[in-house]
Amino acid sequence: MTDHSAEPSVPDDRSDALSRLRRRRLWQLLVLIGSGFGASLAMRLLLEQPINAPLLYLMIALVVSTSALALVHRHANMAAGLLLAGLTGVLLGMMLLGEGLRDEAAVGLPGVLVIAALLGNQRQLIVLAATMVASVAALGIADFNGWFVSPVIGAQPTSAIEIGVILTITAFGAALLAGDLAREVVLTQRSRAEAERLAHYDLPTGLPNRRLALDRFDHAARSAARSGERVALLLLDLDHFKDVNDALGHAFGDRLLAAVAQQLPPVLRGSDTVARLGGDEFLVILEGLPRASDAGEVARKLLDALAQIRSIGDTDVKVDGSIGIAVWPDDGGDFDTLRQKADIALYRAKEAGRQGFRFFDATMDRSVGDHLKLVSGLRRALHQRELHLHYQPQFELSTGRLRGAEALLRWDCPTQGRISPARFVPVAEQSGQIVEIGAWVLDQACRQAAAWRRNGLSDLTISVNLSPVQVRRGTLEQDVMTALERSGLDPSALELEFTESLLIADNEPLRALLARLRGLGVRFAIDDFGTGYSNLGYLQSFECQRLKIDQRFVRRMLANGNDAAIVRAIVQMAQALNLGVVAEGIEDAPTLARLRELGCDEGQGFYWSPGLPPGEFEAFARRRRGDAVDAAEALEAGSA
Repeated sequence: MTDHSAEPSVPDDRSDALSRLRRRRLWQLLVLIGSGFGASLAMRLLLEQPINAPLLYLMIALVVSTSALALVHRHANMAAGLLLAGLTGVLLGMMLLGEGLRDEAAVGLPGVLVIAALLGNQRQLIVLAATMVASVAALGIADFNGWFVSPVIGAQPTSAIEIGVILTITAFGAALLAGDLAREVVLTQRSRAEAERLAHYDLPTGLPNRRLALDRFDHAARSAARSGERVALLLLDLDHFKDVNDALGHAFGDRLLAAVAQQLPPVLRGSDTVARLGGDEFLVILEGLPRASDAGEVARKLLDALAQIRSIGDTDVKVDGSIGIAVWPDDGGDFDTLRQKADIALYRAKEAGRQGFRFFDATMDRSVGDHLKLVSGLRRALHQRELHLHYQPQFELSTGRLRGAEALLRWDCPTQGRISPARFVPVAEQSGQIVEIGAWVLDQACRQAAAWRRNGLSDLTISVNLSPVQVRRGTLEQDVMTALERSGLDPSALELEFTESLLIADNEPLRALLARLRGLGVRFAIDDFGTGYSNLGYLQSFECQRLKIDQRFVRRMLANGNDAAIVRAIVQMAQALNLGVVAEGIEDAPTLARLRELGCDEGQGFYWSPGLPPGEFEAFARRRRGDAVDAAEALEAGSA
């Protein structure tokens, strides 16, 4: 099988091109020499002139014919050697039988050297140059000493030297020229090969890119059409890659992508293709599948291969992915259609909890339509006041005193009714609308808290959830400062909550941002603690004030020993680190009692109240304050 992920062999292609060029030049020279000397012989016969040295003409014919025979049998080096040696011998013979150093044949000697240089055989060039210089020197000495006298004016002693120098310079210059030309050919071939590679391969990973993947798919589809088989497109996306990229830097992200690129091909057959489309998206093309379900088995192997990546250099990592699958011709007949449907299936795989795969089916088209409606609806909702905040009370468990509230976002759509935050918040994050919505939530929550504090609820604090997208976009600091300035709220009354995924690495820009906000007096809490990367190091590094135990652990702690152990461990760890603990999702008195026994500081949940509109929350807070005052007075009276 051919490995479709491998790059083409550039050096072999370049060598073949040079060999073909050399053979073509040799054929052209043979035709030119044969034609030239043939024309000379024909002219002499036509004009009835005597043929001097007919042996030379026979020698030329022999050289041309033997060189041609060598070329026919693809012996280019032998053909070049025979041709160059024959030409040199003929020209030197013509000088010997003609006018010696003044014979016009001497003009041809530099040409032979140039031809030798261009044909690229350095050894032949040196031998020919030495032979010519020695022959010319011998001819000059013989002429000078009278051993041989040309029919014209006798040569001077310097003639041999001059011609020898000319030949030497010509040979040297020809060698340089040939070397430059050869290097130019090599560089041109390399440039073409590099351009071809860049046009078809992804630079960071070395995998085929979208353009080459499209060619591979077209070839696979044509083959499958003849055989009656199927072709599957698997779109693989790395889960939480943006978090890693933002936390550890783009250079680390590129190293992670390269590791993924090395991990995937061994899972596939040689006829399959794995390509990188961009970002953290990879495309796998499976050719010749008897059944569509076979793609699911390959998808599972790919996810298992990702899980084998446990470290990049000295940094431990956990790599997971989600895969969407579309099959030709069941789901579409062209690449773009299948790519789009694989993307839809990928979205559903992520929506289902990630670390899995989904095949495309027709019902997913309707889901995508719902997604687009949410995106456009959110754009309208913010400007038409369909979004509003509810406030869930937070209590001190040891005393039952109301301490503050958490702002909860609600959306009452005029056509769909109340839409759950679990549906629209992820959509807002994916579309980027969460940045504008988050700034609005901060502003509204601060205004409301400031109003309550002015109206007598002076010690209430407000907690606001942050999306990781808000933090990464770089506008959080300005949004917080603007909200505090407009509302007049004391910064110490504002608590910002973020999830653990934002703190998975030593992120200096984030640490600096939190330090500046902390300098204003703003406090921080880690929301849903225990569900993410739970690392003690970042608790100290980022100096958070409180941990919020995820409600899933709290609700099940009385019935599930593991959840109870997790809650107890979080409370004990927070106490050791001098951090406050807030339990979410308290729904009954036994759970409240157990949390008090463990030493949990604060809590919230339906045991007291769900999230309330601003007016109802204020009324609830005043009743709680009145009840607390009455209880205190009754206790004081009883003591008296």
